[in-house]
Amino acid sequence: MLNEIITVYAIIDDLLKAIGHNDDCRRDMSDAEIITTAVCAAMFFNGNQTKACSYLKDQSLIPNMLEKSRLNRRLHGISMLINDLFHQMGMILKELSDCTEYLLDSFPVQMCDNIRIFNVKLIKSKEYRGYIASKKRYFYGVRVQLLTTKNGIPVEFVFLPGSASDVRALNALPLNLPTGNEVYCDSAYTDYTVEDDLEQTSQISLKVMRKKNSKRQDQPWNQYIKQHTRHYIKTVFSSITCVFPKSIHAVTYEGFLLKLQAFIFSFTLQQAFR
Repeated sequence: MLNEIITVYAIIDDLLKAIGHNDDCRRDMSDAEIITTAVCAAMFFNGNQTKACSYLKDQSLIPNMLEKSRLNRRLHGISMLINDLFHQMGMILKELSDCTEYLLDSFPVQMCDNIRIFNVKLIKSKEYRGYIASKKRYFYGVRVQLLTTKNGIPVEFVFLPGSASDVRALNALPLNLPTGNEVYCDSAYTDYTVEDDLEQTSQISLKVMRKKNSKRQDQPWNQYIKQHTRHYIKTVFSSITCVFPKSIHAVTYEGFLLKLQAFIFSFTLQQAFR
């Protein structure tokens, strides 16, 4: 565990230096240490930041550990930096990868059980109540739209309300991929206009599973290739969510998203540098 934590800190610190980020010299903890604490909490302590802080301080890895409230304020203050850092790392992984195939899909993360929806305090909006077709049940939370390499390494993500359709992800995600690449996704991402625009402007081919009533039907062998290729992303989702606690503890909606972001960030680091 110690070696992994040191490696995580080294990677994050190098990424911050690469994008030209400078810390305030008056601070006791650097931004690299703050981000490392959040990522280690997700990686080893099921998102429990208090346990992560205690461990890092006891092992003298971060001797000047901030108290809980100050740490949370610092973490919220650099939430956009963490998001930028992840996407910068995603760009590096895209450039280093020799794979031209990517997988796009979504998975739900609930803030609370259905019976507790009326008591939830993080956020109150009908658009966060979505439906999980595979489980035939509703949930209250967000949908994580995730773009991964064919090997299952996340390179892009975006959070959408639970009721948002998957096709909205095509406009929300950067989809900043090299020309000539292919993105495999299920039939929920059917949008012929976006398909044509991506093909013409970025030379990115959107390989969507076709519905029975689709205007653009696939040949049987193309349908098999699509189904076989995109099947692996379900394993990625189960690998990410298996480390989630029974309920993600957060006091604010922003804190909830920060923890989700840390879980995805930690999974990417584990898969990319294992």
